[in-house]
Amino acid sequence: MRLLLIHSDYIRFEVKKRAIKDADEITDNANEAEEALVAFIAVEKADGSDPGSVINRGADEIAGVFKEVNAKTIALYPYAHLSDSLSSPDIARKVLDGIYDRLKESHDVIKAPFGWYKAFEIRCKGHPLSELSRTILPEGVKEKRGRESLALKAEEKLESYWYVLDTNGKLIPSDEFNFRGHENLKKFADYEISKVRAVSEEPPHVKFMRSHEIADYEPGSDPGNLRWYPKGSLIKRLLEDKVSSAVASLGGMQVETPIMYDFTHPNLAKYLDRFPARQYVVKSGEKEYFLRFAACFGQYLMKHDMSISYRNLPLRLYELSHYSFRREQKGELVGLRRLRAFTMPDMHTLAGDMEQAKEEFLKQYKLSMQWMEDLDMGDNYEVGIRFVRDFYEKNEGFAKKLVEVIGKPVLVEMWDSKPFYFVMKFEFNVIDALDKASALSTVQIDTENTERFDITYMNEDGREEYPLMLHASLSGSIDRNVYALLEKAYIDQMRGKKPGLPLWLSPTQVRIIPVSDALTDYSLGVLGKIGDGVRADIDDRDESVSKKIRSAEREWVPYIVVLGEKERNSGKLAVRVRQTGQQKDMDHEELAREIKEKTKGMPFKPLPLPEKLSMRPKFFG
Repeated sequence: MRLLLIHSDYIRFEVKKRAIKDADEITDNANEAEEALVAFIAVEKADGSDPGSVINRGADEIAGVFKEVNAKTIALYPYAHLSDSLSSPDIARKVLDGIYDRLKESHDVIKAPFGWYKAFEIRCKGHPLSELSRTILPEGVKEKRGRESLALKAEEKLESYWYVLDTNGKLIPSDEFNFRGHENLKKFADYEISKVRAVSEEPPHVKFMRSHEIADYEPGSDPGNLRWYPKGSLIKRLLEDKVSSAVASLGGMQVETPIMYDFTHPNLAKYLDRFPARQYVVKSGEKEYFLRFAACFGQYLMKHDMSISYRNLPLRLYELSHYSFRREQKGELVGLRRLRAFTMPDMHTLAGDMEQAKEEFLKQYKLSMQWMEDLDMGDNYEVGIRFVRDFYEKNEGFAKKLVEVIGKPVLVEMWDSKPFYFVMKFEFNVIDALDKASALSTVQIDTENTERFDITYMNEDGREEYPLMLHASLSGSIDRNVYALLEKAYIDQMRGKKPGLPLWLSPTQVRIIPVSDALTDYSLGVLGKIGDGVRADIDDRDESVSKKIRSAEREWVPYIVVLGEKERNSGKLAVRVRQTGQQKDMDHEELAREIKEKTKGMPFKPLPLPEKLSMRPKFFG
């Protein structure tokens, strides 16, 4: 059975004409429901093997979602369009009636008649849990899904030991550490140790990503595949340019590789079972392929074919992978925090030995710290480091060095044996408004895959050796960075600060507001004089000045310039700095110079929308 569950303000339907000969007799006049969870239902052929179990499972699923979204009523609506493998009408009627009978014992339920063409009107509430799909199968029947790696299954049973490594170099069991003054670290530790990843309520960044026209859900795609509006696309591209520049400064060589790979490739098949991720499966002819979940595979195969000398080490290949895919579980797919299709800057570094690997690891750790600074994260992130125990014991001094560099305690996860292909990794995690942690920057030391993929280098003695390999994303997923920025903006707002984005990422850096239509042309002239390298626009709409200022505030525009006759006569600009509330009298050159100085070293791209607000379409709301 296929379910499409819509949490609605209302549903109304009207019976038109029979679709099948033995359609339901219409005896119930109820044809509308308010504050309803609407269950569109398609009963399938497989359900005929055990209709009773499908009735019970379907009713339980609907009741569970009903409680979760806090709806008032349930509307059951037969909807054959959800499947191309429909059951017989007799089985469909039996299942639909059975679900109705089960639910009406404890819920207010209506049921649209089966076997009729109907017109309907529905208004979906639009929150993340308001549109859900479910597949209900008879007892003992398994759905064919994307493949899961053995590592993912092993991860569910993995025994971890949790510690905090403090700034004095002492490794303290997490349940004995005094978290006073380290409340965010406590939230991070609780989240990691619980291993609960599902989200039960809408994170605050979802409202921001939509109201600021950054990104939105895409109903025409698989969940976790989002649409990005011009402002969001600009922010993403700036982040991509910045991290690519950081990798280039380290000596990373940028490459491109395919997004789909053969399941039967002998080396890839082995690797899939060492990486904890669910794969999308696609078919080409009769052959199965998987969509990449990182840029690993193409880079492995490329390095296998290269001729590498010890003189080339450390050797860094980098790809900005548009796109990477992981078939994450539905309960985790809310907003930008966890997606199924995402952009991942991915670098793999070959190192000749462990000392060179640790040296490179430390460089990338420091670059990741710089990344968090460039995002204006301040202390709003926590560090997690994961070790195989014997590696930690042999490299305890190195672990303490990492804490010394970051200058605050870090959470340590320890394993008695190696569950994956790496012996250690770090992650920089942001803690959001719901106390959920999400990793951004990360680096791993891989001791397996160069041998698995037969990647070798020629040492000083002319003999082939397997190098070590570091997996690094100095930023983490670009999409998740946007989530982190928006969650931080909300947290700042709750603390009484003005929410916003870093100046270099603000889609509009300067908003010019003429006090009358007569000053529009003059304002356009000022706009031109501010020059290249600044994203400035003009609010020429037929609105009051106060309303335009409020609009700029809601859009988090960092600099607001109100232009009147006084400013035209003096040549000075009345500049309001949003973050401080300070008013400044500046000329256009001073304003442009201040912005460029504050964004020095950051990438720049021009305004992503028409410079006149009157010319802009609305993408949301």
